[in-house]
Amino acid sequence: MKFEDIYQFFNDPPPNYLNKELAVCYILSVLLNGESYGTELIEKLKKMQPTYRLSDTVLYGALKFLEQEQTIAGYWQKVEGRGRPRRMYQVCEDARKQSEDLARFWWAYVNREEESQAM
Repeated sequence: MKFEDIYQFFNDPPPNYLNKELAVCYILSVLLNGESYGTELIEKLKKMQPTYRLSDTVLYGALKFLEQEQTIAGYWQKVEGRGRPRRMYQVCEDARKQSEDLARFWWAYVNREEESQAM
């Protein structure tokens, strides 16, 4: 290790991978604004919060959990120019309040992280 490695680490830090708890809150924050699908959720995170990443394993584990808890509903949608259908997800109306509460956790977490990085 050299001092320049340390500077490089802080100037261009490696991405932080979301755990399942954060992933659930992030997913709900997106789905409250409209339906989405797995790959799009990963891409939106990269674009909206470039310092964060979401692995396929954590994403699909969180989606499965949310479906089992009847917080979100998934359905298959055929997409033009694509061979196989895409699994779309949306927030269930009965779970909207709880989804909003959990989405607030995501935004509070992200804002807290941004504030600590600015120091």
